[in-house]
Amino acid sequence: MGIQVISRDGQPEYAVVPWEQYQALLRAAGQAPAEAVSSEAQGVAASAPLPAFSEVAQIRQAKGIAPEQLARNVGVSPAYLAMIESGERQPDAAIRRALAWHLGVAGWSEPS
Repeated sequence: MGIQVISRDGQPEYAVVPWEQYQALLRAAGQAPAEAVSSEAQGVAASAPLPAFSEVAQIRQAKGIAPEQLARNVGVSPAYLAMIESGERQPDAAIRRALAWHLGVAGWSEPS
């Protein structure tokens, strides 16, 4: 497997390299080689409870994001965001992904 370049809007944004090449790059840069994360360690992180969607307001406030700004970024109306925050509505998969992205809650973007 060679290097894979991922572009956005015609410009290179990411490069995906095989693990051994990544380790060689780290050594060449004078950094310690990275440790592979075991599936057991990933399972521990994955088993941490996810916040409920009714906690969106608390997470949003902790990040200093205005409700209107989050609603605009997620692509919903401020009224619909208020319904999600109050627990009155459950967001669909696309809105969950957008909320996960903007609030930094990775587990919300995965299928339930």
